[in-house]
Amino acid sequence: QVQLVESGGGLVQAGGSLRLSCAASGRTFSLAYMYWFRKAPGKEREFLSRIGWKFGTTYYADSVKGRFTISRDNAKNTLFLQMNSLKPEDTAVYYCAAAQQFDRPDYWGQGTQVTVSS
Repeated sequence: QVQLVESGGGLVQAGGSLRLSCAASGRTFSLAYMYWFRKAPGKEREFLSRIGWKFGTTYYADSVKGRFTISRDNAKNTLFLQMNSLKPEDTAVYYCAAAQQFDRPDYWGQGTQVTVSS
C-alpha cells in the first residue's frame, strides 16, 4: 500500500504561480510512475503529467505543457508540480496518484484545491 498526501494548494491571481507537493509513504520503493491529475467542477478528471519514479522521465498534457513542471525527490518520497502562468481555467482540485507496476494509477491522494482568480 502507498499513502499520498497533497499540499500547497490555495488562492492565486491569474499569472501567478503555485507549487504543489505530494508526500508518499508506505511501499514507495516499488513505485513505477507518479502522476498529477485535476478535476474542475462539472468536468471530468483530467490527466496533467506523469513522471517515471526511477529515471525521472516526464510527460505532459498539451493543456499544461510549458507552464507546469513535474519533479520528484526520491530521497524524500515527494512529488512536486510547479505551476506557472496560472489561468482561471486552472481552477480545480489537484490530485497526485501513484502506480506500482503499469502505467495506470493504483493509489490516489485526497486532493488539494487550487483557485485562480481573474
